Amino acid sequence: MMKPVITIENLRTAFGDHVVHDDLSLTVNEGEILSLVGGSGSGKTTLLRQIIALDQPAAGRVEVLDKDLSTLSANDRRRLARRWGVLFQAGALFSSLTVFDNVALPLRELRTIPEDLVRDLVMSRLDMVGLSARDAAKRPSDLSGGMVKRVALARALSLDPALLFLDEPTAGLDPQRSDEFVALVRALHRHLKFTVVMVTHDLDTLLALSTRIAVLADKRVIACGTAQEVLQVDHPFIHTFFLGERGRRALAELAPEEAAHGKS
Repeated sequence: MMKPVITIENLRTAFGDHVVHDDLSLTVNEGEILSLVGGSGSGKTTLLRQIIALDQPAAGRVEVLDKDLSTLSANDRRRLARRWGVLFQAGALFSSLTVFDNVALPLRELRTIPEDLVRDLVMSRLDMVGLSARDAAKRPSDLSGGMVKRVALARALSLDPALLFLDEPTAGLDPQRSDEFVALVRALHRHLKFTVVMVTHDLDTLLALSTRIAVLADKRVIACGTAQEVLQVDHPFIHTFFLGERGRRALAELAPEEAAHGKS
């Protein structure tokens, strides 16, 4: 039986008179890669921010790793946040810090880890994402877009999290770098066994990584399942997003991969 690590029940999000979510419910299971998709204004990133306790809903319940976020003190929320890592869309690296110090920041904030162990952990995480000791001394301004994503991923994994949140992880990358980053995330997920919640509008990334896809429309989750299960739901957004020219092409490219995995 699958164990839920995130449970969202009857969520309502409103900014003044503007309602973003209304009676939204969703469960994320341990070990899966669940992707959130939806049109502009559907509240994908807003939902992500509520799951990581940066924003609070107007009503409803968000439970993460068996903790109801609405009942936690500020200190308890900070402790819980150490159990997840976040990769923000633009990387959110500190421009004044080196690559090493960006990745070391969450470890140093604990104030309990000796500096020699911090160094070992940082270098291990950089190696894990395909970066070298020479890269550790660079500043964010010296990095390519793909390297920024890798450093941000190394920082997100610095505390060995149970949950990894990805906000548009391949945005701004060319197709080759995007494919490389998807392969990296897939390999790390397989090796480290963390659970992933990903926001993306990129069909190739979505189909290559997702265990399940949750579609946000009409202020709620209108479908949640595998790509093939989602396609069975009759809704205008699903028709446009998945069954347009790009969607059909991405689905056609996915089919041979699924057949190959089935044979292995």
